[in-house]
Amino acid sequence: MADYDLAIIGGGLNGVSIARDAAGRGLRVILLEQGDLGSAASAASPRLVHGDLAVLERRGFGRVRTALAERDIWLRIAPHLVRPMRFAIPAHSDERPPWLLRTGLWLYDRLASRSGLPGAATVDVTHHPLGNALKRPFGTAFEYSDCVADDSRLVIANAVDAAERGADIRTGARCVRADRSEIWRLAAIDRGRRQVITARALVNASGAWTASVAETILRLPPLRAGVMQISQIVVRRLFETDNVYVFQNSDRRLIFASPYERDFTLIGTVGHAFKGNPAAVSMAAADVAYLCDAANRYFRERVEPSDVIRTISGANLSLDPASRRAARDGAMTFDARRRKAPLLTIFGGDVTTSRLRAERAVSKLTPFYPMSPRWTAQAPLPGGDFAWARFDAEVDRARERWRFLGEAEAQRLVGAYGSRLAAMLGDARDRADLGPAFGPALTGAEVRYLMTKEWARFPDDILWRRSKLGLTMTSAEHDALAAYMAKATPGGADNPGATRGGTVEPEPIRR
Repeated sequence: MADYDLAIIGGGLNGVSIARDAAGRGLRVILLEQGDLGSAASAASPRLVHGDLAVLERRGFGRVRTALAERDIWLRIAPHLVRPMRFAIPAHSDERPPWLLRTGLWLYDRLASRSGLPGAATVDVTHHPLGNALKRPFGTAFEYSDCVADDSRLVIANAVDAAERGADIRTGARCVRADRSEIWRLAAIDRGRRQVITARALVNASGAWTASVAETILRLPPLRAGVMQISQIVVRRLFETDNVYVFQNSDRRLIFASPYERDFTLIGTVGHAFKGNPAAVSMAAADVAYLCDAANRYFRERVEPSDVIRTISGANLSLDPASRRAARDGAMTFDARRRKAPLLTIFGGDVTTSRLRAERAVSKLTPFYPMSPRWTAQAPLPGGDFAWARFDAEVDRARERWRFLGEAEAQRLVGAYGSRLAAMLGDARDRADLGPAFGPALTGAEVRYLMTKEWARFPDDILWRRSKLGLTMTSAEHDALAAYMAKATPGGADNPGATRGGTVEPEPIRR
C-alpha cells in the first residue's frame, strides 16, 4: 500500500489549491516544495481577481462569465484576502472611444452574477477625487467593480486549510527522483534528509520548473512549452483614492495602478518570453521604463525609473508565451496508462480561476479513487467565515477587543488573518504582551504564529510573502528579526514550536 493517495511537487497556488481540494475530498495528500510556499510566480501576480476586460474585448464571453463567477466565489470564501474595489478607466482621446468603453462595461455587468457589487458608471473627473491625480485633459472616466487579492496569503490560506484537512505540507523538501510503476516512488531531500515516499498518483505543479522536473526527475519527453515572465513596479503612493486605475497604453495593453500596502502604488504588468533560471528572474530596465511611460501618460506626477522602490517579477510555464489567453487559463495534461500510476501536469493560469483549475484537476482522479463531491466553492478559507460586506465591522470588532490596535494596524491584521486573528493575538492586553517589536508593525507574537502555523522559516518568508512589511523595515530591524527567528527555530534556545504547520519534524515515511 502506498503512503499517500496523491503526491504534489510544487507549492505555488496551483499546487496548494490541488492539495486543499484533494484533502477535502478524503485523499491522503503530501505536497513537496523545495523552497517557500508561493515564492515564485505566485508572489508576482497582478493581484487581480476579475473577469478581464481584455478577454471581453477579444469576445471571450464564456471565459469572462466563468471568471466573474469565480470572482464572486472568492468574495464569499475569502473576504479577508479578496476585496472589492472600484476600477476607473480614464477616457483617452487616442485610444478606445468612450462609446466602446461604455458598451463593454455594460456587457461586463450583464455577464456577472448578482454579487451585490455596484455596476459601471460614467464619472466627470473634473469634479471628482478620481481626477486629482490625473493630467488635466482627462475629463471623463468609466468606473466598474472588480476585486484585488493578497496573492501570497491566498497561497498560505489554501495550504493551511489543506493541512487542517490532513494534507502533509513540506517546505524545504526537494524531489530528486521519481520512479513510476503501479505506484509512484519518490526520493526527496527533506531538510537535508533523504526519504522515500510512495503515492498512488502524482501532480507536477512546479511552475516554471515543470518542464525540467518532467525531463530530469520524471524522465519524460520534453514539454513543448515556453516560459513567460511578468513584472510590476512599486512606487510611492501616487493618489489618495482607494480606486484602481486602468490605463489604456499606446500599444492597446491595459496597465493597472493599484493602492499597495497603504503607502505605495503597484503598477503593472508587462510580460514577455523568458529564458534563464526561473529562480533568478529580474526586471529589465526597458520594462521598468515601459511601465513608467505608461503611467506618465495619465498621472500628473511623473514616475521615473529612479522612483521605483521595488520591482516584482516571476516566471511561469506557458504553452504559448506569446498568448495572453494561455497565460491566463493555464494548461493541464493527464496521463493514465495501464499498469502506470496516474500523472497530472498543471502549469500557468491566473489567480481568479485557480480554485476552479484545482477542482477540475482533482476531478480527473475520480475514476481511480472513491472521493466525496466537489466542495471548495462553498467552504471558506481559514479566517474567511464572514460576509465580505462586514470587513469593516470585523476591523471594528478587533479594535474593541485589542484596544491597543490602531486603525491601519487592525485593517492589516484582519486583512491577513480574518476571523483567526484571535489565534495570534490571544488575550493580549497591551503591546508588551506581543513580545519584541521589529519596526512599528511586526511583533514577536506574529512572527511566532507565522513560524508555527504557516511554515515561515526565514525573514523573507515573512517580509515579502506572508506580509509586505519589508517595504518599510530598516536593515537593522531585518537583522533583529533574522536573529530572533534563528533563535526560535527547532534546536534554538527559544523554540516557539513547529515550522511545519504544527509539527517540529515530519513523521517518518513508511517504506
